[in-house]
Amino acid sequence: MVTLTNLALFLKQITHILNQLASMTRQITLVLVIFFTTINVARAQDPIFSQFYAAPIMVNPAFAGTTIAPHVALNYRNQWPSLNAYQTYSASVDRFFKEMNSGLGLMLLSDDAGQGLIKTNKISGVYSYNLKVFDDLFLRLGVEGSVVNARYDWDSFIFLDQIDPEAGHISPGGTPYPTDEVRPEKLSTTYFDVSSGLLVFSKRFYGGISLKHMNTPNETLLGINDNLNTGLPMRFTLHGGAEIEMQKGNKGKPSTFISPNVMFVRQGDFGQLNIGTYINLGYVFGGVWYRNAMTNGDAVIFLAGVRKGPLKIGYSYDVTVSALGNVPGGTGGSHELSVILNFEKPKSVNYNDCFGMFR
Repeated sequence: MVTLTNLALFLKQITHILNQLASMTRQITLVLVIFFTTINVARAQDPIFSQFYAAPIMVNPAFAGTTIAPHVALNYRNQWPSLNAYQTYSASVDRFFKEMNSGLGLMLLSDDAGQGLIKTNKISGVYSYNLKVFDDLFLRLGVEGSVVNARYDWDSFIFLDQIDPEAGHISPGGTPYPTDEVRPEKLSTTYFDVSSGLLVFSKRFYGGISLKHMNTPNETLLGINDNLNTGLPMRFTLHGGAEIEMQKGNKGKPSTFISPNVMFVRQGDFGQLNIGTYINLGYVFGGVWYRNAMTNGDAVIFLAGVRKGPLKIGYSYDVTVSALGNVPGGTGGSHELSVILNFEKPKSVNYNDCFGMFR
Protein backbone atom coordinates (compact mmCIF):
# COMPACT_ATOMS: atom_id res chain seq x y z
CA MET A 1 0.00 0.00 0.00
CA VAL A 2 1.38 3.38 -1.04
CA THR A 3 1.25 5.95 1.74
CA LEU A 4 1.91 9.67 1.59
CA THR A 5 5.09 9.11 3.60
CA ASN A 6 6.38 6.51 1.12
CA LEU A 7 5.45 8.74 -1.79
CA ALA A 8 7.28 11.68 -0.24
CA LEU A 9 10.40 9.55 0.32
CA PHE A 10 10.19 8.29 -3.27
CA LEU A 11 9.90 11.83 -4.64
CA LYS A 12 12.79 12.92 -2.44
CA GLN A 13 14.97 10.11 -3.82
CA ILE A 14 14.00 11.02 -7.40
CA THR A 15 14.84 14.68 -6.76
CA HIS A 16 18.21 13.70 -5.27
CA ILE A 17 19.04 11.53 -8.29
CA LEU A 18 18.03 14.30 -10.72
CA ASN A 19 20.18 16.81 -8.83
CA GLN A 20 23.13 14.40 -8.94
CA LEU A 21 22.60 13.82 -12.67
CA ALA A 22 22.53 17.59 -13.30
CA SER A 23 25.68 18.02 -11.22
CA MET A 24 27.34 15.11 -12.98
CA THR A 25 26.40 16.58 -16.37
CA ARG A 26 28.05 19.88 -15.45
CA GLN A 27 31.12 18.01 -14.18
CA ILE A 28 31.40 15.97 -17.36
CA THR A 29 30.90 19.11 -19.46
CA LEU A 30 33.64 20.91 -17.52
CA VAL A 31 35.99 17.94 -17.94
CA LEU A 32 35.33 17.79 -21.67
CA VAL A 33 35.48 21.55 -22.25
CA ILE A 34 38.60 22.24 -20.20
CA PHE A 35 40.58 19.01 -20.13
CA PHE A 36 40.27 17.89 -23.72
CA THR A 37 40.55 21.38 -25.21
CA THR A 38 43.58 22.38 -23.15
CA ILE A 39 45.79 19.29 -22.98
CA ASN A 40 47.85 18.29 -26.02
CA VAL A 41 45.20 16.06 -27.60
CA ALA A 42 43.23 19.06 -28.88
CA ARG A 43 46.01 21.64 -28.43
CA ALA A 44 45.80 24.71 -26.19
CA GLN A 45 44.24 27.92 -27.42
CA ASP A 46 44.99 31.46 -26.30
CA PRO A 47 42.55 33.41 -24.15
CA ILE A 48 41.06 36.29 -26.14
CA PHE A 49 39.21 39.18 -24.54
CA SER A 50 35.87 40.23 -25.99
CA GLN A 51 37.04 43.77 -25.17
CA PHE A 52 40.11 43.28 -27.36
CA TYR A 53 40.37 47.08 -27.84
CA ALA A 54 40.93 47.41 -24.05
CA ALA A 55 43.93 45.05 -24.24
CA PRO A 56 45.39 46.01 -27.64
CA ILE A 57 48.93 44.67 -27.25
CA MET A 58 47.42 41.23 -26.60
CA VAL A 59 45.97 41.45 -30.12
CA ASN A 60 48.99 42.92 -31.87
CA PRO A 61 52.36 44.02 -30.38
CA ALA A 62 52.43 46.86 -32.92
CA PHE A 63 49.81 48.60 -30.73
CA ALA A 64 52.52 49.35 -28.14
CA GLY A 65 52.78 53.12 -27.82
CA THR A 66 49.33 54.43 -28.80
CA THR A 67 49.83 57.25 -26.25
CA ILE A 68 52.72 59.58 -25.41
CA ALA A 69 52.08 59.40 -21.67
CA PRO A 70 51.89 56.03 -19.86
CA HIS A 71 48.81 53.98 -20.79
CA VAL A 72 47.73 51.38 -18.21
CA ALA A 73 45.19 48.64 -18.97
CA LEU A 74 43.66 46.23 -16.43
CA ASN A 75 41.40 43.45 -17.71
CA TYR A 76 39.35 40.65 -16.16
CA ARG A 77 37.28 37.96 -17.91
CA ASN A 78 35.01 35.37 -16.30
CA GLN A 79 33.92 32.92 -19.01
CA TRP A 80 31.03 30.50 -18.39
CA PRO A 81 30.82 31.11 -14.61
CA SER A 82 28.08 28.47 -14.21
CA LEU A 83 30.67 25.87 -15.22
CA ASN A 84 33.55 27.48 -13.26
CA ALA A 85 35.36 27.31 -16.56
CA TYR A 86 37.82 30.14 -17.25
CA GLN A 87 39.03 33.29 -15.51
CA THR A 88 41.62 35.51 -17.17
CA TYR A 89 43.47 38.53 -15.75
CA SER A 90 45.85 40.88 -17.50
CA ALA A 91 47.71 44.09 -16.71
CA SER A 92 49.79 46.13 -19.12
CA VAL A 93 51.55 49.47 -19.40
CA ASP A 94 52.92 51.05 -22.57
CA ARG A 95 53.81 54.44 -24.04
CA PHE A 96 55.41 56.06 -27.06
CA PHE A 97 58.89 57.63 -26.94
CA LYS A 98 59.29 60.41 -29.51
CA GLU A 99 63.07 60.48 -29.26
CA MET A 100 63.25 56.83 -30.35
CA ASN A 101 60.15 56.93 -32.58
CA SER A 102 59.24 53.73 -30.73
CA GLY A 103 56.70 52.26 -28.35
CA LEU A 104 57.58 50.11 -25.33
CA GLY A 105 55.25 47.96 -23.27
CA LEU A 106 55.12 45.40 -20.48
CA MET A 107 52.26 42.92 -20.01
CA LEU A 108 51.32 40.36 -17.34
CA LEU A 109 48.73 37.66 -18.04
CA SER A 110 47.23 34.97 -15.80
CA ASP A 111 44.73 32.39 -17.07
CA ASP A 112 42.89 30.03 -14.69
CA ALA A 113 40.96 27.11 -16.18
CA GLY A 114 38.56 25.16 -13.98
CA GLN A 115 39.23 26.90 -10.64
CA GLY A 116 42.94 26.17 -10.68
CA LEU A 117 42.97 22.92 -12.68
CA ILE A 118 45.24 24.52 -15.27
CA LYS A 119 47.02 27.82 -14.60
CA THR A 120 49.07 29.78 -17.10
CA ASN A 121 51.13 32.86 -16.23
CA LYS A 122 52.96 35.01 -18.75
CA ILE A 123 55.18 38.09 -18.69
CA SER A 124 55.83 39.90 -21.98
CA GLY A 125 58.03 42.71 -23.20
CA VAL A 126 56.77 44.56 -26.29
CA TYR A 127 58.50 46.93 -28.73
CA SER A 128 57.15 48.81 -31.76
CA TYR A 129 58.70 51.15 -34.32
CA ASN A 130 56.76 53.79 -36.24
CA LEU A 131 57.37 54.65 -39.90
CA LYS A 132 55.82 57.53 -41.86
CA VAL A 133 54.87 56.38 -45.36
CA PHE A 134 52.98 59.48 -46.55
CA ASP A 135 51.68 62.63 -44.84
CA ASP A 136 48.63 60.80 -43.49
CA LEU A 137 49.68 57.16 -43.68
CA PHE A 138 51.86 55.32 -41.16
CA LEU A 139 53.34 51.86 -40.74
CA ARG A 140 54.16 50.37 -37.35
CA LEU A 141 56.13 47.17 -36.72
CA GLY A 142 55.94 45.33 -33.39
CA VAL A 143 57.69 42.41 -31.68
CA GLU A 144 56.97 40.62 -28.41
CA GLY A 145 59.04 38.28 -26.27
CA SER A 146 57.37 36.32 -23.47
CA VAL A 147 58.22 33.87 -20.72
CA VAL A 148 55.30 31.51 -20.02
CA ASN A 149 54.71 29.05 -17.18
CA ALA A 150 51.87 26.50 -17.27
CA ARG A 151 51.02 24.00 -14.54
CA TYR A 152 48.32 21.42 -13.77
CA ASP A 153 46.74 20.78 -10.36
CA TRP A 154 46.38 17.05 -11.00
CA ASP A 155 44.78 16.27 -7.64
CA SER A 156 41.84 18.57 -8.45
CA PHE A 157 40.95 16.87 -11.74
CA ILE A 158 37.72 14.84 -11.86
CA PHE A 159 37.83 11.94 -14.33
CA LEU A 160 34.85 10.02 -15.66
CA ASP A 161 35.73 6.84 -13.76
CA GLN A 162 35.52 8.80 -10.48
CA ILE A 163 31.87 9.82 -10.90
CA ASP A 164 29.23 7.69 -9.22
CA PRO A 165 25.69 8.08 -10.72
CA GLU A 166 24.19 8.71 -7.26
CA ALA A 167 26.97 10.11 -5.08
CA GLY A 168 28.90 12.13 -7.67
CA HIS A 169 32.71 12.11 -7.35
CA ILE A 170 32.79 12.29 -3.52
CA SER A 171 32.31 9.09 -1.50
CA PRO A 172 30.00 8.97 1.58
CA GLY A 173 33.17 9.23 3.67
CA GLY A 174 33.91 12.64 2.17
CA THR A 175 36.92 11.63 0.01
CA PRO A 176 37.09 11.60 -3.81
CA TYR A 177 36.65 8.26 -5.52
CA PRO A 178 39.96 6.87 -6.94
CA THR A 179 40.83 6.98 -10.63
CA ASP A 180 42.82 4.66 -12.89
CA GLU A 181 44.44 7.63 -14.64
CA VAL A 182 48.23 7.67 -14.15
CA ARG A 183 49.68 10.78 -12.52
CA PRO A 184 52.24 12.41 -14.87
CA GLU A 185 55.82 12.88 -13.69
CA LYS A 186 55.84 16.49 -14.85
CA LEU A 187 53.06 18.95 -13.96
CA SER A 188 54.70 22.27 -14.85
CA THR A 189 56.54 23.71 -17.82
CA THR A 190 58.20 27.05 -18.69
CA TYR A 191 59.00 28.21 -22.21
CA PHE A 192 59.95 31.29 -24.27
CA ASP A 193 57.50 32.66 -26.81
CA VAL A 194 57.98 35.08 -29.73
CA SER A 195 55.34 37.14 -31.57
CA SER A 196 55.26 39.96 -34.11
CA GLY A 197 52.79 42.32 -35.73
CA LEU A 198 52.22 45.00 -38.35
CA LEU A 199 49.85 48.00 -38.37
CA VAL A 200 48.94 50.36 -41.20
CA PHE A 201 46.91 53.40 -40.15
CA SER A 202 45.79 56.93 -40.90
CA LYS A 203 43.37 59.42 -39.32
CA ARG A 204 40.37 57.48 -40.58
CA PHE A 205 41.22 53.78 -40.80
CA TYR A 206 43.59 51.09 -39.56
CA GLY A 207 44.44 47.52 -40.48
CA GLY A 208 46.81 45.02 -38.98
CA ILE A 209 48.13 41.49 -38.90
CA SER A 210 49.88 39.64 -36.09
CA LEU A 211 51.55 36.25 -35.64
CA LYS A 212 51.69 34.81 -32.13
CA HIS A 213 53.92 31.84 -31.12
CA MET A 214 56.17 32.19 -34.14
CA ASN A 215 58.66 29.76 -32.59
CA THR A 216 55.84 27.23 -31.87
CA PRO A 217 57.14 26.53 -28.34
CA ASN A 218 56.75 23.06 -26.86
CA GLU A 219 54.21 23.22 -24.01
CA THR A 220 53.86 19.45 -23.57
CA LEU A 221 53.26 18.21 -20.04
CA LEU A 222 51.60 14.81 -20.28
CA GLY A 223 53.76 13.21 -22.94
CA ILE A 224 50.75 12.42 -25.15
CA ASN A 225 51.54 12.04 -28.87
CA ASP A 226 55.28 12.63 -28.29
CA ASN A 227 55.90 11.25 -31.77
CA LEU A 228 53.96 14.18 -33.25
CA ASN A 229 54.79 17.88 -33.49
CA THR A 230 53.65 19.14 -30.08
CA GLY A 231 54.53 22.81 -30.58
CA LEU A 232 51.93 25.43 -29.67
CA PRO A 233 50.16 26.35 -32.93
CA MET A 234 50.81 29.82 -34.34
CA ARG A 235 47.94 32.27 -33.88
CA PHE A 236 47.13 34.38 -36.92
CA THR A 237 45.12 37.58 -36.39
CA LEU A 238 43.81 39.90 -39.08
CA HIS A 239 41.99 43.00 -37.87
CA GLY A 240 40.88 46.41 -39.04
CA GLY A 241 38.49 49.27 -38.54
CA ALA A 242 37.71 52.92 -39.02
CA GLU A 243 36.95 55.97 -36.90
CA ILE A 244 34.11 58.21 -38.03
CA GLU A 245 34.18 61.44 -36.04
CA MET A 246 30.77 63.03 -35.38
CA GLN A 247 31.84 65.87 -33.07
CA LYS A 248 35.24 67.13 -31.97
CA GLY A 249 36.04 67.26 -28.28
CA ASN A 250 36.35 70.63 -26.57
CA LYS A 251 37.31 71.96 -23.14
CA GLY A 252 38.60 68.57 -22.12
CA LYS A 253 35.46 66.72 -23.21
CA PRO A 254 36.20 63.60 -25.34
CA SER A 255 35.13 63.62 -28.97
CA THR A 256 32.12 61.71 -30.27
CA PHE A 257 32.80 59.00 -32.84
CA ILE A 258 31.74 55.63 -34.24
CA SER A 259 34.29 52.90 -34.89
CA PRO A 260 33.14 49.88 -36.95
CA ASN A 261 35.71 47.06 -36.68
CA VAL A 262 36.39 43.45 -37.45
CA MET A 263 38.84 40.85 -36.13
CA PHE A 264 39.57 37.36 -37.46
CA VAL A 265 41.64 34.90 -35.41
CA ARG A 266 42.87 31.46 -36.44
CA GLN A 267 44.93 29.08 -34.27
CA GLY A 268 45.22 25.42 -35.18
CA ASP A 269 41.69 24.06 -35.65
CA PHE A 270 40.17 27.00 -33.77
CA GLY A 271 38.95 30.16 -35.43
CA GLN A 272 36.68 33.11 -34.69
CA LEU A 273 35.36 36.22 -36.38
CA ASN A 274 34.32 39.30 -34.37
CA ILE A 275 32.42 42.03 -36.17
CA GLY A 276 30.71 45.03 -34.62
CA THR A 277 30.81 48.70 -33.71
CA TYR A 278 32.21 50.79 -30.86
CA ILE A 279 30.43 54.08 -30.11
CA ASN A 280 31.98 56.90 -28.07
CA LEU A 281 29.57 59.59 -26.87
CA GLY A 282 31.86 61.81 -24.86
CA TYR A 283 31.78 60.62 -21.28
CA VAL A 284 29.96 57.36 -22.07
CA PHE A 285 30.65 54.65 -24.61
CA GLY A 286 29.19 51.33 -25.72
CA GLY A 287 29.07 48.83 -28.52
CA VAL A 288 27.80 45.53 -29.82
CA TRP A 289 29.60 42.67 -31.61
CA TYR A 290 28.76 39.27 -33.02
CA ARG A 291 31.30 36.47 -32.64
CA ASN A 292 31.24 33.50 -35.00
CA ALA A 293 33.32 30.40 -34.28
CA MET A 294 34.08 29.01 -37.72
CA THR A 295 30.89 27.15 -38.71
CA ASN A 296 28.55 28.26 -35.92
CA GLY A 297 27.51 31.37 -34.04
CA ASP A 298 29.17 31.72 -30.64
CA ALA A 299 28.03 34.88 -28.84
CA VAL A 300 26.56 38.36 -29.05
CA ILE A 301 28.66 40.86 -27.06
CA PHE A 302 27.27 43.99 -25.43
CA LEU A 303 29.48 46.78 -24.02
CA ALA A 304 28.77 49.80 -21.81
CA GLY A 305 31.20 52.13 -20.08
CA VAL A 306 32.08 55.57 -18.75
CA ARG A 307 35.16 57.76 -18.91
CA LYS A 308 36.24 60.79 -16.91
CA GLY A 309 39.64 62.43 -17.09
CA PRO A 310 42.34 59.73 -17.27
CA LEU A 311 39.96 56.96 -16.14
CA LYS A 312 37.93 54.72 -18.46
CA ILE A 313 35.84 51.77 -17.19
CA GLY A 314 34.04 49.28 -19.43
CA TYR A 315 31.81 46.26 -18.76
CA SER A 316 30.78 43.72 -21.39
CA TYR A 317 28.59 40.62 -21.38
CA ASP A 318 28.71 37.75 -23.88
CA VAL A 319 25.32 36.16 -24.53
CA THR A 320 26.02 32.53 -25.48
CA VAL A 321 24.16 31.55 -28.68
CA SER A 322 26.02 28.29 -29.40
CA ALA A 323 24.99 24.77 -28.33
CA LEU A 324 26.81 25.31 -25.01
CA GLY A 325 23.89 27.51 -24.02
CA ASN A 326 21.80 24.32 -23.75
CA VAL A 327 23.95 22.86 -20.93
CA PRO A 328 21.76 22.25 -17.81
CA GLY A 329 21.91 25.43 -15.74
CA GLY A 330 23.39 27.33 -18.70
CA THR A 331 26.93 28.66 -19.06
CA GLY A 332 26.27 31.99 -17.36
CA GLY A 333 27.60 33.78 -20.45
CA SER A 334 30.87 35.66 -20.04
CA HIS A 335 31.61 38.82 -18.07
CA GLU A 336 34.46 41.25 -18.68
CA LEU A 337 35.64 44.34 -16.85
CA SER A 338 38.30 46.73 -18.15
CA VAL A 339 39.94 49.70 -16.46
CA ILE A 340 42.07 52.05 -18.55
CA LEU A 341 44.28 54.84 -17.22
CA ASN A 342 45.54 57.29 -19.82
CA PHE A 343 47.72 59.88 -18.10
CA GLU A 344 47.77 62.36 -20.96
CA LYS A 345 46.29 65.80 -20.37
CA PRO A 346 43.33 66.70 -22.59
CA LYS A 347 44.34 68.56 -25.73
CA SER A 348 48.04 67.95 -24.98
CA VAL A 349 48.52 65.69 -28.00
CA ASN A 350 46.94 65.77 -31.44
CA TYR A 351 47.12 62.21 -32.75
CA ASN A 352 47.33 61.51 -36.44
CA ASP A 353 45.60 58.15 -36.11
CA CYS A 354 42.19 56.50 -35.50
CA PHE A 355 42.98 54.60 -32.28
CA GLY A 356 40.42 56.39 -30.11
CA MET A 357 38.68 53.17 -29.08
CA PHE A 358 42.02 51.66 -27.95
CA ARG A 359 42.90 54.51 -25.54
